[in-house]
Amino acid sequence: MSDIAKDKAARLLKKRGSVSSLSSHEVRAKEILGKNKDSMSTVSYVDEPGHDIPRLAVQLENTYQLGPAKRFPVVTVNNILKDVLTNYLQEEKYEAELCRQMTKTISEVIKARVKDLMIPRYKIIVIVHIGQLNEQSMRIGSRCIWDPASDTFSSYAFKNTSLFALANVYAVYFE
Repeated sequence: MSDIAKDKAARLLKKRGSVSSLSSHEVRAKEILGKNKDSMSTVSYVDEPGHDIPRLAVQLENTYQLGPAKRFPVVTVNNILKDVLTNYLQEEKYEAELCRQMTKTISEVIKARVKDLMIPRYKIIVIVHIGQLNEQSMRIGSRCIWDPASDTFSSYAFKNTSLFALANVYAVYFE
């Protein structure tokens, strides 16, 4: 490739935010000499067309395990839900913006604590609702398709003087 074509390709790729590997040696030389102080990313020769290296595909064998070896511990998860909701919301007053952030935080904490139980092959879904307690009623429903022999859920409702919270954990077995 001629020097003019290399420079043109380098300028075009520089506008896009990367430098081709054909000119990466020249870029590094300029950086070492101090002529070019901009940080640029480079692409390796392997990523260019014509340098195809066959990659080994990892093949996993089937486990033929159709059911869980151990059931999901619903009682333990109920205790986690009760503990987290009580600790985070016991003294809190309802504020819309604060509760929006608290739902995210509480759901992440619950998900982390349930994953710490190291229950294999279960997908964990956590949903937390927080609302103002103000002489109103609310119905929360959920639907999903699952296998009642292996999939399950856990739920806990919390109330204090100004807010209510409902936390649901769904455990779906991954075959």
